[in-house]
Amino acid sequence: MTAALALSVAGLAAAPASAADVNNAKNAGFESGLSNWTCSADSGTTVSSPVHSGAGALKATPAGQDNARCAQTVAVRPNSTYTLSAWVQGGYTYLGVTGTGTTDVSTWTPDSASWKQLTTTFTTGSGTTSVSVYTHGWYGQAAYLADDVSVYGPDGGGGGDPDPSVPGTPSGLAVAGTTSSSVSLAWSTVSGATGYNVYRDGTKVTAVTGTSATLTGLAAATSYTFQVTATNSAGESPKSAAVTGTTATSGGGGGGSVPKHAVTGYWQNFNNGATVQKISDVPSAYDIVAVAFADATSTPGAVTFNLDSAGLGGYTVDQFKADIKAKQAAGKKVIVSVGGERGTVSVNDSASAANFADSVYSLMQTYGFDGVDIDLENGLNATYMTQALRSLSAKAGASLVLTMAPQTIDMQSTSNTYFQTALNVKDILTVVNMQYYNSGSMLGCDGKVYSQGSVDFLTALACIQLEGGLAPSQVGLGLPASTSAAGSGYVSPSVVNNALDCLTKGTGCGSFKPSKTYPDLRGAMTWSTNWDATSGNAWSNTVGPHVHALP
Repeated sequence: MTAALALSVAGLAAAPASAADVNNAKNAGFESGLSNWTCSADSGTTVSSPVHSGAGALKATPAGQDNARCAQTVAVRPNSTYTLSAWVQGGYTYLGVTGTGTTDVSTWTPDSASWKQLTTTFTTGSGTTSVSVYTHGWYGQAAYLADDVSVYGPDGGGGGDPDPSVPGTPSGLAVAGTTSSSVSLAWSTVSGATGYNVYRDGTKVTAVTGTSATLTGLAAATSYTFQVTATNSAGESPKSAAVTGTTATSGGGGGGSVPKHAVTGYWQNFNNGATVQKISDVPSAYDIVAVAFADATSTPGAVTFNLDSAGLGGYTVDQFKADIKAKQAAGKKVIVSVGGERGTVSVNDSASAANFADSVYSLMQTYGFDGVDIDLENGLNATYMTQALRSLSAKAGASLVLTMAPQTIDMQSTSNTYFQTALNVKDILTVVNMQYYNSGSMLGCDGKVYSQGSVDFLTALACIQLEGGLAPSQVGLGLPASTSAAGSGYVSPSVVNNALDCLTKGTGCGSFKPSKTYPDLRGAMTWSTNWDATSGNAWSNTVGPHVHALP
């Protein structure tokens, strides 16, 4: 990744514009196709849906050695400060400016399933009369969308788009989830807004650029009233209708009798060249066995499970159920994992949320699973997945084991839907075992870029979750069991142990050292018990005892 990755995902808040300020960008909303814009390698086009506002938006698709860069030359005044922003959606998206005559700037965001605003500021030099504003994606990643680009500041004489008007009042404000100390809110996008203010009991408590917010530090079992307003350089809208959110009576996560420090391993319900196993073959070092995977059905949101008896050497359903019971008798947990690289389960409305909860609970009753693992690598809706998991929790009770295995990109910021979902269900969540592999370079919590395959990559990225609201007991390190188990990102078990020591005891660190230790860190996860067996159980024989010996 480039140095641009080290910039803040959240961006900078736009400063109020003076009466003389204008949007100096032309065709900022792509209402006139690609007029005034140039895209590399014919990577850009305009689409009518989805759009942030108006009738058009940019869609640009990286391919091969092209990152789908679309740029426009914008007239500016020397010695002036401008606010650059754009609304983006889809894959990795960068927004930046070159030729400022001072310091060129950029900002970026990982995958975003809904419209999200990128914002930064720049100052022009004494001789600067034009700059190049650009968006681009990232090599090999999904297409990105961009809309409503703005370069607000003194009129550069280039004839930009009209000045904004005060945005309308937000609608659709709702409580998306609660814990004993937090309330998560979501609302509908307001056209022309560049940000939103959130009010608690009439007092402004935070400002965000997206259409969701999680307010933390609240008292347990307490009701609060919330409202939001929409903002842009022209001003602030009236407050929305109020909603009431009540925090839970107590927090701390779910999982019943899962050990303080636990090892999770995925068990493959298929034969892909790794050692074929029965559940009974999984070593005792594994405290949680995640059966991979449940299958989507034709009913939206619903899942089922089909044991691959033929691929597993004639393993029968009765044997499978008996082996699960035996593991549980030995103090282990066996859960069913939903998703995977090719998983297509979609929970995006109340009906599919109910179907998901009902079907997972049915699998728990049929096979004896202790809970569910959410491994949806193709996106999820925070509002409705939260609804589904809370419904499942109500059915299964406090003993439900709820784990997640997001990709690194899904946990780069609390604004990401996966991270939001984890925070929404924090009071019933057992552990998030993020996949520290198949990801390339990523930002750490210190704003620096770290490459996968190092102890710094594990510790600096875990730090984002630890500082972002998850309890240390809800954070685990997910790694491949061997070089064959993942395309990239394998580290030796000793590096895993060093990262665990760094986070829990402050020893074994690389160049990154967390500001404090997290002795309650849950542990580690691997893909998979089968690939571990192929390597003579080298991973579990090394990492397992180390996890169980943590403070």
